[in-house]
Amino acid sequence: MSTKAARVSEGALYAPNLVEGSIELDSAAWFSWLEQPSTRSFSYPLFDPSCGYIIGFMTVRKEARERGGWYWSVYRRQSGRVWKRYLGRSSSVTGARLEQLASSLLRERAPPQEYGASGAERRQRPMRWRVLVKHPAVRT
Repeated sequence: MSTKAARVSEGALYAPNLVEGSIELDSAAWFSWLEQPSTRSFSYPLFDPSCGYIIGFMTVRKEARERGGWYWSVYRRQSGRVWKRYLGRSSSVTGARLEQLASSLLRERAPPQEYGASGAERRQRPMRWRVLVKHPAVRT
């Protein structure tokens, strides 16, 4: 078993256990791969057009829910926090949806409080990403 994670790049999935080498996003093979019991996660690049390169990755994970079945969620570590966003069942994991979430992450790169927004301004903004873990500041 390979420890190298599956990744998406330029509209295709690359994984060490793929016989054909890659799978195009939104194809029948893509949705079949997502449904496989051995498929648990993959990474998706966050491309920032303002600087012209990849600034990080978001991890897409398959998780069991209490209601039954498997669902996908997106995770991203940013500013010492882990952010999570629900993606849905395998049928909703499309290239367009992944790109939409990546764009959302780029727009919300820094939490509002880092920009000095008042409490009232923060409450008026819709919170799209849920903070899972906040690491305490290390004092020296």
